[in-house]
Amino acid sequence: MTIAWWQIILLTLYAAYQILDELTVYSTLSQPVFAGLIAGLIMGDMTTGLIIGGSMQLTILGVGTFGGSSRIDANSGTVLATAFSVGLGMNPEQAIAAIAVPVAGLMIQMDILGRFANTFFAHRVDAKIEEMDYKGIERNFLMGSLSWSLSRALPVFLALSFGGGFVNTIVGFLNGDLKWLGDGLSVAGAVLPAVGFAILLRYLPVKKHAPYLILGFVITALLTTVFGNIQRIGGSVAGIVEGLNANFTAMPMLGIALIGFALAFNEYKRSVEAPINSSYNASGSEEGEIEDDEI
Repeated sequence: MTIAWWQIILLTLYAAYQILDELTVYSTLSQPVFAGLIAGLIMGDMTTGLIIGGSMQLTILGVGTFGGSSRIDANSGTVLATAFSVGLGMNPEQAIAAIAVPVAGLMIQMDILGRFANTFFAHRVDAKIEEMDYKGIERNFLMGSLSWSLSRALPVFLALSFGGGFVNTIVGFLNGDLKWLGDGLSVAGAVLPAVGFAILLRYLPVKKHAPYLILGFVITALLTTVFGNIQRIGGSVAGIVEGLNANFTAMPMLGIALIGFALAFNEYKRSVEAPINSSYNASGSEEGEIEDDEI
């Protein structure tokens, strides 16, 4: 399967939009998991797109930007990795390690170029403000958006248009003479989400909320084990008993996420109500009075 011209155009248009969404629209369509979903839909393999997008999303969980700093462009890496993985039959884990991560790192340079170009238009906007030229302000603002879009769209378009043969050659070597290297890249791609979690845990107040971390891990492990065994037993029974139409499904991640949300919401309410109660006790005229529920 090759990458069709209309797929190249659609992926390029998404690459141009996703950076504007990240900067101004904030619809979350600029997240790697959505980049994988959209690229997978365009390429006709949503499963591969979600595997790559989800893995890249987990990889950058603890990565952020401060001030005018640049970070790796996981979205463009996800788009290209999904396109080449589906179009050239590349293993998703190999695509993550060999394409998604290197491309995301290289795109830092394009982010810097986009910032430089946008600075030029920002100074022009300042000049138009002094002149009270509202049309000029709008025009230069749009030109700045164009420079941001091109910083992502142009590399994606060139890579999809002219990089297929080069990537196809790499895939052939990784699956042939360099199979050991391809297997290593597959392992590295599978490990990257764990690296993202490690970075995230490094910056989260884990010591303060260690009980919740342990509880969440245990609940997830227990429910996954219980529902997995129930699903296997149900599948075995359905294969023996005729006419059994019951559908035994695994534990949905939504259920685990809702448990985590309930615990987080309870902790949030406690942290919000604690200062209110303390301020009331400090200012009340009956400070130190023992209530019924305190006896």
